[in-house]
Amino acid sequence: MRTKIAGIGSYVPEKIVTNHDLSKLMDTTDEWIRERTGIEERRYAEKHKQSTTTLGAEAAKIAIERAGIKKEDVDFIIFATLSPDYYFPGCGVLLQRELGITSGEVGALDIRNQCSGFVYGLSIADQFIKTGMYKNILLVGAEMHSMGLDYSDKGRAVTVIFGDGAGAVILQPTEKEGQGILTTHLHADGTHAEELAMINPGSHGGYHLGTEKFGYPDPSVPGGVFVTQKMVDEGMLAPNMTGQLVFKTAVVKFPEVIKEALDKTGHTTEDIDIFVPHQANLRISQFVQRALKLPDEKVVNNIQKYGNTTAASIPLAMCEAWEQGRIKEGDLVCIAAFGSGFTWGSALIRW
Repeated sequence: MRTKIAGIGSYVPEKIVTNHDLSKLMDTTDEWIRERTGIEERRYAEKHKQSTTTLGAEAAKIAIERAGIKKEDVDFIIFATLSPDYYFPGCGVLLQRELGITSGEVGALDIRNQCSGFVYGLSIADQFIKTGMYKNILLVGAEMHSMGLDYSDKGRAVTVIFGDGAGAVILQPTEKEGQGILTTHLHADGTHAEELAMINPGSHGGYHLGTEKFGYPDPSVPGGVFVTQKMVDEGMLAPNMTGQLVFKTAVVKFPEVIKEALDKTGHTTEDIDIFVPHQANLRISQFVQRALKLPDEKVVNNIQKYGNTTAASIPLAMCEAWEQGRIKEGDLVCIAAFGSGFTWGSALIRW
């Protein structure tokens, strides 16, 4: 028994935000953003009318329809995001309510592995399917980054990268020879956790284990679940990213975890029909592509249009590639991600 992707769907908001649009809000240019990230534009959801949950619901509806099932057939929900509607509860139960499938009282699990969230969710779902516990798992990756970005010059390096969007898959058991998820591999190293993180608000009380950069216990350092005025005044409510460290680590871990999956299944890079990397930065994807010696036609990149949509990026890119006919039945699909934590992972799927 293996796990197959029975249906896939994606959704992006209508509003397009170009690099030129951002240059009106902060000291940046189209050339600066393209050179460093490859991004040309991204999508922003409509404030007060859309949320991470509603974006995920739109993608889920498409995946459910393409899987040929009814929403009531879903027997478990996994929701991956770093931008949940609420601090708690998670988006899983909110998605269940949004889709109108609360009567079955199916379980809902929230994944907080950021950029690696979809790969982690896929691995978890695979175990549930293979053990026979569930037969129709809805896995969603969705983000509404636009609500939490710093649009000042201080936040420029992070803000220009991210966009809003969602992707979803329905996972089912299959006994078809060779079809389905062949292997998944998950890794993490929390040594540099704060180098790609949103520190405030949180329940840390100003204490960040293992790093001097953000300080040790000190009554004068604001910290806690509730937002303080000092956090607002000093611009402490925005994501932090040490770009060079993230880049240098990602270009090492990406090829490593892909090779791990290939070795596990007895495949080589030449066997890969389509590679769908997490859309973190076009320069990272290109570096990994060169390391794997993959031709352009085997690599899916859509960060140019959507920016980094974190947990949504792999299912969004995979869905688009499938709709374009780039992913066909029998293809060996490789997905891989690296992100905050640091966490990373890979999967090989026979479509």
